[in-house]
Amino acid sequence: MYKALIIDDEKPVQIAIQKLGNWKYYGIEPPRLAVNGRDGLAAMREFHPDIVFVDMNMPVMDGVSFLQAASGEFPDSQYVVVSGYDQFSYAQQALHYGACEYLLKPVEEYALNNAIEKAILRMDPDASFQEAKPSQGEISPDEAVSIIKDYIDSNYCQNIKITMFSEKYFFSTEYLTRLFRGRYGCTIYEYVLKLRMERAKELLEDEDNKILDIAERLGYADNHYFSRAFRNYYNISPSQYRKDFLKRQEEKNGPAPSPHHPYPP
Repeated sequence: MYKALIIDDEKPVQIAIQKLGNWKYYGIEPPRLAVNGRDGLAAMREFHPDIVFVDMNMPVMDGVSFLQAASGEFPDSQYVVVSGYDQFSYAQQALHYGACEYLLKPVEEYALNNAIEKAILRMDPDASFQEAKPSQGEISPDEAVSIIKDYIDSNYCQNIKITMFSEKYFFSTEYLTRLFRGRYGCTIYEYVLKLRMERAKELLEDEDNKILDIAERLGYADNHYFSRAFRNYYNISPSQYRKDFLKRQEEKNGPAPSPHHPYPP
């Protein structure tokens, strides 16, 4: 059987790859885990994996440094990059060091298994897969909640509905909501709103950002709906929050120098 290694410091991502990969179908042993590039290299020297899934942004040794070292030491292994950053420079570096695929987080089942199949075919062009692929492996409620939070952290500006999770993991919306609240102290929708509102404050503090554009960036098609949501959350309107923030900054830093007197007295 083939051997696989997952190198990622985010537990929800490790769980997602473990659960969504059709390992038995492709003749792969259950993947082993590492949390950074240095540990990943040590693991590779121990059991020589055929397929390696690696994050680009990790502590101790990042994905680029890992690929540079690993591709030279283990040129026959296949590398699949799993990154939260859709950046051309990352993809270019990954391909430079021989990565066969570049996947974006959150990991999707179809894309993941396509990458696995592509890696195997690069190792064995004559490999065939004749049996029907099994359905997604069972995910425990706690694992589902971790994956949901990870997805929201990266996609809170999108239109998120609880039903998209309940249909995928076969748990009721009520049950997932209760589990999520038990772990994180709020419902799924409340958590989405929290992330949006915190980001809204950051964007409002830059006066070059128009409130209409901020609303659109945060997933609100209607500017009035965004303003109402912001007021309900912070008990202040977006425009007033910006005015108060700029006033505090001016009081803290002093008034800007006059254009006729470039240097304050």
